[in-house]
Amino acid sequence: MSNHRSVVINGDLGSGKSTVSVELASRLGLRRISVGDMYRQMAEERGMTALQLNLHAELDDAIDSAVDELQSNIAKSGEQLIVDSRLAWFFFHDAFKVHLITEPNEAARRVLARPHSEVERYATLEEAKERLHGRSESERVRFLTRYGADKLRLRNYDLVCDSTRARPDDIVAMIVDAFEGRLGGDILREGPPLLLLDPMRIYPTRSLDSLDSVDGAFVASIGDAGPEALEPLTIGHSGPDYYVIDGHRRLSAAVQNEFRLVPASLLAEGEEPVTARLSANDYFRVHVTDEVVSAWQRAHKIELPVPALVE
Repeated sequence: MSNHRSVVINGDLGSGKSTVSVELASRLGLRRISVGDMYRQMAEERGMTALQLNLHAELDDAIDSAVDELQSNIAKSGEQLIVDSRLAWFFFHDAFKVHLITEPNEAARRVLARPHSEVERYATLEEAKERLHGRSESERVRFLTRYGADKLRLRNYDLVCDSTRARPDDIVAMIVDAFEGRLGGDILREGPPLLLLDPMRIYPTRSLDSLDSVDGAFVASIGDAGPEALEPLTIGHSGPDYYVIDGHRRLSAAVQNEFRLVPASLLAEGEEPVTARLSANDYFRVHVTDEVVSAWQRAHKIELPVPALVE
């Protein structure tokens, strides 16, 4: 294999990063390291849950120092690896960096379905969802405070992939294609990250009346070509939400063909500008309206999640 970079994968609990990293290591024939496994062992040894250890780590630098020093030393070793870790992207400077995202309810369902352990136990879906969010926020605060590193900033990564409906083997295949230069090469060279998003979770920003006709022949042609051949959408990112800026017809066809993932490029996130006057957050507030979203849902017979900014 000509590409000698390590691949580091992060994502919150329930995103499927352990499953994906195991399969990816097998596919590429590389050794896999899981920092999460190390962390859970540390929690168990201290008689804590993983969330309790995360909260304790906010007060005790020794915990993070030990884990981070280990990651830093592994990165400096030069060994080509698959690393399952929520902060490896910060330490492995030259690695191919993959970020997995998942709809929060789906992530909670996955975690709740796992065999219970003494470290992580949840009684209900809502408890799992709440505690997973708490753990994620605890980690984010710690990483920001310690390193000024925001794990939610998409531009930290080469590839961002939504695992909500996509099968692990499909995700692994697309990571390999991107890693080896067969998928999204222009985006990865000129302006990463390459986004692989679930079309059922992308918000429209234009009314259906303003779109050119999305006729049956166009939808069929997109379906015949498949998602890999789809011209990438242009996307904005606000909080946990993604919205289409350019590519509504292609997005509509992808939804109608029930694609699980579509390729996209990131135009702006957070306070980055979409236009001279509107940041990505502002653009979302102005253009992702109840009227636009409701019309899109009715036309495509789907239900989009309630946007985080209006909850």
